[in-house]
Amino acid sequence: MDPIVYVVDDDQAMVESLSWIIESVGLKVKTYTRAHEFLDTYDPAQHGCLLLDVRMPGMSGPELQAKLNAQASTILPIIFISGHGDVPLAVRVMKAGAVDFLTKPFNDQVLLESINKALRIDKQNREKQQENAQAEAKFAALSPREVQVLQGIVAGKQNKVISAELKISLKTVEAHRASVMKKMGVKSVPELVKLVLTNGVAAHELPSEE
Repeated sequence: MDPIVYVVDDDQAMVESLSWIIESVGLKVKTYTRAHEFLDTYDPAQHGCLLLDVRMPGMSGPELQAKLNAQASTILPIIFISGHGDVPLAVRVMKAGAVDFLTKPFNDQVLLESINKALRIDKQNREKQQENAQAEAKFAALSPREVQVLQGIVAGKQNKVISAELKISLKTVEAHRASVMKKMGVKSVPELVKLVLTNGVAAHELPSEE
């Protein structure tokens, strides 16, 4: 899926200028002059980034940022553009996750570098989200007892310790362990531990089951 650079700015001349700069390097652009127009059509599944004016009639840039942060499972990287060097505002939107805060007028190359950075961040975020979803799907295929064995493995416990704690035989632990490795799609304990800790799937607690 090709990325889209969204531009939301109430200044039509600025919108046209930004579009020309972005399209000159082969990127797709969608433009809006009102924040609510963007919200009405935005697809969170679309890879891209948002170039957003701070002050606009109706919904402001920071207000749109807050709505996106509250609604989207994948946070769209935002580059704020402003005609005012408002430091407190810049700090606030950066803390809320903005990638950059550019003050007009800005250099074309600086803008393009910021856009490329935002697109890289979005790509990485979406890849990570996909990895998490895949890990969660694998985890969901485990039985409650396999989850307990998995949690023991991740905690660094030996099979005999897991056996004693769960009050099941050592052979049963070994069978569950082999099943866990197969279902999680790994061939070694370090690989299993990395998969679990990286994606946070071991935090789940399920009831015991023989």
